[in-house]
Amino acid sequence: MPLSFAPASSEAWPLHVLSPDQVDVWIAQADDDTRNWVEASGFDGTIGAALMIPGPGGAPRAALAGYGTPRDRARVRFPLAAAVPRLAPGIYSIAGGIDDGALANECLGWLLSSYTFTRYRPGASENAGADLVPPEGVDTARIEILAEAEALTRDLINAPAADMGPAALETASRAMQETFGGTLEVIIGEALIQNNFPMIHAVGRAGPQAPRLIDMRWGDTGPLVTLVGKGVCFDTGGLNLKPGSSMGLMKKDMGGAANVLGLAQAIMALELPVRLRVLIPAVENSVSSNSFRPQDILTSRKGLTVEINNTDAEGRLVLADALAYACEEQPDLLISMATLTGAARVAVGPDIAPFFTDDDGVAIALETAARASADPVWRLPFHDPYEALIEPGIADLDNAPSGGMAGAITAALFLRRFVEPGTRYAHFDIYGWQQSAAPGRSKGGLGQGPRAILGALDVVLKL
Repeated sequence: MPLSFAPASSEAWPLHVLSPDQVDVWIAQADDDTRNWVEASGFDGTIGAALMIPGPGGAPRAALAGYGTPRDRARVRFPLAAAVPRLAPGIYSIAGGIDDGALANECLGWLLSSYTFTRYRPGASENAGADLVPPEGVDTARIEILAEAEALTRDLINAPAADMGPAALETASRAMQETFGGTLEVIIGEALIQNNFPMIHAVGRAGPQAPRLIDMRWGDTGPLVTLVGKGVCFDTGGLNLKPGSSMGLMKKDMGGAANVLGLAQAIMALELPVRLRVLIPAVENSVSSNSFRPQDILTSRKGLTVEINNTDAEGRLVLADALAYACEEQPDLLISMATLTGAARVAVGPDIAPFFTDDDGVAIALETAARASADPVWRLPFHDPYEALIEPGIADLDNAPSGGMAGAITAALFLRRFVEPGTRYAHFDIYGWQQSAAPGRSKGGLGQGPRAILGALDVVLKL
């Protein structure tokens, strides 16, 4: 279902958003019937509290939504969205209670609370039909675009690998290109060898669908922004087979691709003045007689050789060829996104998208935009002294350094070797998954970082 606002002309029930210290003040100004109703209900203004207020005939005439204390709100991405499932079906307009600076994010959270993955359960919905008339002063079109971009990312990640393999990622990319224009080229199977993408081919050749490199372009003027997303549609671990407990969520190993596609859709829908390029190496890391092996040495597109010490560290291999290809065009900004390492989850947990960059201006812009867009990110270092950890001696690089230390950093350092010096580059090591439902964030696939990136583009590229 589209994630959109109710028409501004709609008749709507006023929704009074109250923090705990505002409840008594509001009740004191209400009529006797309303005061008695609210007091009897026990409405206390905590996050998630909601109360319909009846009129003379019993039909709703207004509603209350709890907004919690500032401390409570700091712990919830979209506080107002917690009340949405508890509101009666109908149309609402916010009647104060939210600071102007938080209003756009709360409206986005409201729309996202309507998201449900319905591909296999048509008609299923967690939203009871509480629609919102957008408040004055918010950029309605932008919020709806952000919500639809997030829904696309979630849909792609939530789809199981049987229906979201490399071919389906290509189909999703092609549908986007047909909607917004531009071009799309795909290099498939043995053509990857012929066109010098040896590591993408090596990782994906054992899969049931041919590996491919998806290359989408949009826009004719402005700075070149290139997004590279890891599209490992399922990761068994290869010959270093994962245990079952670690394989259960591997349909989300294309979460980097899903995030860059959601970000790309937002950039195009907003008609930003950039030349956009999206590169997605789409593969399955499977077990077969032609799987690549531990101790194999692969030669990358850039010419660097890589010793394979773990076939389960495959994402950095496919990204490496794509990053080298991207740099041949000298982008003004290069961003990679990948569900790359468990070490990143250990470092910052599942709720934060860690990123790496050598460009302080890019880092500051991302951190500032993240706070403004309720899309938390955290900078981790390209720590140069750890470079020795990714140099095995027998080849130029080691894809899986032993010891288990600084795994997110060594993976990022590995990728940086394939980026031309001087390129403005940021790498995101995301989780892409919401472990349990939260306000505005259903359990399952999740966008992490795109809103922060989108908000930073104006500053980074001086648009």
